[in-house]
Amino acid sequence: MPERRTVALVTLGCARNEVDSEELAGRLAADGWDLVEDAADADVAVVNTCGFVEAAKKDSVDALLEANDLKDHGRTRAVVAVGCMAERYGKDLAEALPEADGVLGFDDYSDISNRLQTILAGGSVEAHTPRDRRKLLPISPAERQSAEVSLPGHAQEAAPVPEDLPEGVAPVSGPRAPLRRRLGSSPVASVKLASGCDRRCSFCAIPSFRGSFISRRPSDVLGETRWLAEQGVKEVMLVSENNTSYGKDLGDIRLLETLLPELADVDGIERVRVSYLQPAEMRPGLIDVLTSTPKVAPYFDLSFQHSAPGVLRAMRRFGSTEQFWGLRETIRNKAPQAGVRSNFIVGFPGESEEDFAELERFLTGARLDAIGVFGYSDEEGTEAVTYDKKLDDDVIAERLAHLSRLAEELTAQRAEERIGETLEVLVESVDPDDEDEPAVGRAAHQAPETDGQVVFTTGHGLTPGRMVVAKVVGTEGVDLVAEPLPGGIGGADEVPEEAAR
Repeated sequence: MPERRTVALVTLGCARNEVDSEELAGRLAADGWDLVEDAADADVAVVNTCGFVEAAKKDSVDALLEANDLKDHGRTRAVVAVGCMAERYGKDLAEALPEADGVLGFDDYSDISNRLQTILAGGSVEAHTPRDRRKLLPISPAERQSAEVSLPGHAQEAAPVPEDLPEGVAPVSGPRAPLRRRLGSSPVASVKLASGCDRRCSFCAIPSFRGSFISRRPSDVLGETRWLAEQGVKEVMLVSENNTSYGKDLGDIRLLETLLPELADVDGIERVRVSYLQPAEMRPGLIDVLTSTPKVAPYFDLSFQHSAPGVLRAMRRFGSTEQFWGLRETIRNKAPQAGVRSNFIVGFPGESEEDFAELERFLTGARLDAIGVFGYSDEEGTEAVTYDKKLDDDVIAERLAHLSRLAEELTAQRAEERIGETLEVLVESVDPDDEDEPAVGRAAHQAPETDGQVVFTTGHGLTPGRMVVAKVVGTEGVDLVAEPLPGGIGGADEVPEEAAR
């Protein structure tokens, strides 16, 4: 019997890429590939790259080179680039990085197994040719649902579903839905709500390689959530480039407000989280649903980017310090424990010292739970590349360092404000060999990877996937230290001791 082909998926970048990797894993497993965790144990290492900013692109190149090194002393025979960087640069990446045996774009995903098999057999697969993916979909959002375009995580152009699927692989919604196979056992998983973006921020290249905005149908999102719950997932995080636009191409811009309670009612799901919200598109009704629906996290990942009006206009965005403070105040008045986080760009072309001071003023008064700070860098194909008044690199670096230190201090102070609060914490990891070692989890105001975590005072009686009521007794920077309360599992006031086990 011939030895089975093995493949490892190395994922970089955001949660959207993680969903795409699990779709690729589902397709490959359905076609007879064995999936392994370590690239050194795989015939083919598939690196799902990120193409967002310079640092992320460098990480992607480093990952490809690291995987290529395995060909000298491991089982690995081929290294293939997929994902946003591969989609964005295609043939240019292939020429600049000959160590990659293949550079595949989104259009290759539906036939990924044959592509990898050809490369593994020593054949050649033509490198992806980049194109502006916004032009692949109709200008009118209402006409996009019927377009035949490859959209990772969507139902369009899905490969036929085999009759006998391996365990753990399923078409996660309708009959034309993509296959998905989980890569790991975390009680948290992302669900793609939409793809692409119709906004035209002057610093962002994402719409050019992710395309225009298109929603997934609610039935598909619900079907995938039910499947994930059957796999043991307790928290789903809805991801896209802009969740506040969900439903506009389906004829109902308020569709998210309707969908969230339905997702929260799925058996087995303990928490639903929404990420990537545009401040300019926030609606009172959406704020109400996010702050009042049981099992929906009062969590606001708001893309402010800056607060000086002049810089925001140059970014082709809108708002001001006072407007953003007002939005935050509206949220916290409805849900005092709500989590509010954001990212910011410093050193944008034309950013004056007064603009930078205004951003400091905003952050100092905003009481955000988590803050990401990035220094501006030119991204080819964006409008900002053409702007005058570029700041010197050393000025950008100085402002980045200064604001990063301020952000660290402010988020630590915000964490200290939570001492004494009672939170529902989803347990994510426990030392299986020592129950006295602290378990780790996340509260409603903390998203995976970005917003800190909760460190329990013990691991005794806790298991991954449990929702535990705990009292915050201390902090470690942005992280919280919490003590589980007696009977505090699942959010109930009283839970029998045996249920805790």
